[in-house]
Amino acid sequence: MAVKAILTDIEGTTSAVSFVFDVLFPYARRHLPGFVRERAGTPEVAAQLDAVLGESGEPGVDLDRAIDILLQWIDSDRKATPLKALQGMIWQQGYEAGELKGHVYPDAVKALQAWHGEGYGLYVYSSGSIQAQKLIFGCSEAGDLTSLFSGYFDTTSGHKREAASYRRIAETIGVPPGDVLFLSDVVEELDAAAETGMKTCGLARQGGELAGHPTVTAFDTIYPASF
Repeated sequence: MAVKAILTDIEGTTSAVSFVFDVLFPYARRHLPGFVRERAGTPEVAAQLDAVLGESGEPGVDLDRAIDILLQWIDSDRKATPLKALQGMIWQQGYEAGELKGHVYPDAVKALQAWHGEGYGLYVYSSGSIQAQKLIFGCSEAGDLTSLFSGYFDTTSGHKREAASYRRIAETIGVPPGDVLFLSDVVEELDAAAETGMKTCGLARQGGELAGHPTVTAFDTIYPASF
C-alpha cells in the first residue's frame, strides 16, 4: 500500500523540545493564575476547571486550589486534556500579542510544503491541544503554515502510546492505517502506530536510533514514496 497521508508529532519532531519546555510551558505557568482568576466565570474556562476538579478527584474545592492543581500538573508535564486546553487559551493570547512565535524546524517546513504540493494529506497528532497545535503552525517563525494541514488530533483521540488512538485517527482521516506514515521522536508512540499497521519513521535529531523503526535526523531525508 502506498502512503496517502502523513501524520506528524510536533515536540521533538517538527519543533524543538526546548521551545515547548523553555518557552511555552514557562509562559503558561507564569500567566495561568491571573488568566484563570480573570476568566473563571466564562463558559469555556469554567468548563475546563470543572474537568480539572473531576480529574483530580477534588470536586468543590475553591479557585486557589484549582490553580494549585494546574500548576502541579504543569510542573509534572501531566497530559491532562483540560490543562492542555487552558494552556492553549493562554498561548493564544501570547501569540496574538506577538510575545510568542512558533518554532518549526526549517527542514520540516520545506518538507511539509513539498509533501502538500505532491498531494499527501498532512495531519498533526500531539499531546498539546488542537488549539495549541494550530497556534504553533499558524504563528510560526516561517509564517502561517496551517493551510498545509488537513486535520489535527490531540488527547481527545486517545493517548499517544495506545494503538487504539491511531486506529481511531486513521478511521477519521478515512484511509487504512497502512496508507498512513507516522512521524515521531518517541519509540513507544511509533510502536503503537506500527501495531495498527501504520508505516513509521523516527526522528532522532541528535543522532541515534529509535529501535524497530527507520530513523532519520531531519525531514529532508524522509521520502514518503519509499515506505
